[in-house]
Amino acid sequence: MRIGRIATTAVASLAVVLSLSACGTPPWETRSTRTPTPVATTPNPVETVETVVNELASGSAERQLTAGNITLTVDYWSTLSMDQWTADANKPLSFSAVAALEDGDNRIYLSKVSIVTAVRGDGAPLPAPAPLADNANVAPGYFISAPYSYSQSFVLPAVDESATSVQLTITYELLLQTTPTSSEYAKQTATDTLTIAIAP
Repeated sequence: MRIGRIATTAVASLAVVLSLSACGTPPWETRSTRTPTPVATTPNPVETVETVVNELASGSAERQLTAGNITLTVDYWSTLSMDQWTADANKPLSFSAVAALEDGDNRIYLSKVSIVTAVRGDGAPLPAPAPLADNANVAPGYFISAPYSYSQSFVLPAVDESATSVQLTITYELLLQTTPTSSEYAKQTATDTLTIAIAP
């Protein structure tokens, strides 16, 4: 009888142990060590606005260019107001140029002036009109030593209707006497760029 009671007690104790083992670790004693997965976010696209430069916005512009030891002072303006510089309009550009020599009394002549137009719209290049030029019809050229000056007007034709600006590359080809009494000349070139907005 005693042996049977001991056996029964042992079996009951084993059942209690097995029952407790099946319970596992309580949830409040468990700590998560997993790193949360980052969520990818796509930034909202930012709309960019192209800023259009207009160097004739005030009605005129003055530049000082150098070609060797020659200083060329150029004034630009237009007889057409900027709000009428539309794509389909004929757009007059006037300018006056006078040259001065750093040292000496050598005479300075302008043999040629040319304008190459680049047209842009919505940040992209557009078809451009043919270059404009004035070749001196006197030899060796137009005398532009200060106080004498050269004045000219070019008319830019209509451009693509989607144009927002034109950039003018203006090249001045100068001839400088090698000595004050010489009939020989040294060629110097001055280049300028002028950006003008096209009115909507």
